[in-house]
Amino acid sequence: MNPAVSLVKKTLFYAAVLVFLVMILLPFVWQFLTSIKPLSEIAAIPAKWFPSEINVQYYFNVFEKHPFARYLLNSFVVASITTALSILIGASAAYGLARLRFKGKQLLLMAILSISMFPTISTLSPLYLILKNLNLLNTYAGLIIPYITFALPLSIWLLTNFFGQLPKGFEDAAMIDGCSRAQIFFKIMLPLIKPAAFSVALLVFINSWNEYIYSLTFMTNDEMRTVPVGIALFPSNYELPWGDMAAGSVVVTVPLILLVLIFQKRIIAGLTTGGIKE
Repeated sequence: MNPAVSLVKKTLFYAAVLVFLVMILLPFVWQFLTSIKPLSEIAAIPAKWFPSEINVQYYFNVFEKHPFARYLLNSFVVASITTALSILIGASAAYGLARLRFKGKQLLLMAILSISMFPTISTLSPLYLILKNLNLLNTYAGLIIPYITFALPLSIWLLTNFFGQLPKGFEDAAMIDGCSRAQIFFKIMLPLIKPAAFSVALLVFINSWNEYIYSLTFMTNDEMRTVPVGIALFPSNYELPWGDMAAGSVVVTVPLILLVLIFQKRIIAGLTTGGIKE
């Protein structure tokens, strides 16, 4: 290849990557800068990118004026339990769908996937009535159950593909050694798809952590609200605290970014697990 052409291609590639990164990072950078600006500079016209002085008072306001620590705890509990149950139930169902042969299996998979395609707003009223009749409003279970309902299709669909890619020789050898199906599943198959399960778990956790509509509707008690709803309700009738909202969004986003950075090797391993061939 002509060196000049190769140089142009590399330049265009890195330029495209740079533009992509800027588009992704720009909103977060703007929120962070807003969270440390003096109040007079937040609504300044023309807008000022960098603050003239650093103001961290908004971060104190978030925890002093609102039960923000409680919001964080609620989000963590709901997202963690939803993720654990979704992976456990989803992996069991996915293993059966990947290994058992029966009529209509593909139709069943499509039906499972179609559940996740329903608009959230279309299920809001019936779910509210069901949870109200079961006295589950303003409880962790009142959020976890709906979250699992919509997290399971994604978990089952992705994990079915990963189980289907694993060589059957592992199971055959285990059966010869006298292992039951349950032992094969828990002792052999689950460890083999651990990277894939971790990637799916991270997706489920992030979706549960960021969910807004169900939490807004089912959690009317301020002590039971999750972080997205808590931040959205910061404004009052007479005040729109942009600084507090920006600081709250930074506090909520940083743990997710750190989570991805810390476990990026496992995430990449999970994304490549599907490349295993028999």
